[in-house]
Amino acid sequence: MNLHNNEAGRKITEQLMDHRCRCHGVSGSCAVKTCWRSLPMFRQVGDALKAKYELSVPIAQRSKRQPRRKGKTKRRQPIKDDDLIYVHKSPNYCRPNEKKGILGTSGRGCNKTSSASDSCDLLCCGRGYNTQVLTYVSRCHCKFVWCCHVQCKTCETVLEKHTCK
Repeated sequence: MNLHNNEAGRKITEQLMDHRCRCHGVSGSCAVKTCWRSLPMFRQVGDALKAKYELSVPIAQRSKRQPRRKGKTKRRQPIKDDDLIYVHKSPNYCRPNEKKGILGTSGRGCNKTSSASDSCDLLCCGRGYNTQVLTYVSRCHCKFVWCCHVQCKTCETVLEKHTCK
């Protein structure tokens, strides 16, 4: 299964590769043309793999044979080279599971204003989040006073910390 998924990832990356060319010659003429293939942006590969992950195919585990689809289907469709496959469904990472070493997301820090993977909406699994207002006191605006000592002011910084319920 892992070998198949590794190969599928390589195929997806290869499909996304760019074909680029550059001309060399006097005053813009194309006397010599050099072409090459370049890797896609990392984000582009990640997005393509995420889309494939969402459509991944469950398989039954078999020994020393090609993987096959799990469950009975009327029409047999072969697994394509760029399909991602799995034997077991991914566990629910929202809730703790000691047997699998999953801590869950309760108490985890999150970003209230983000829409990325660190957002409270995603990380807290719909349970909401707590907001804690923290005040930090630190030395700031320090100056060297002649001779031989440093004089600083005291500054307060107020931060909001968000953690999943």
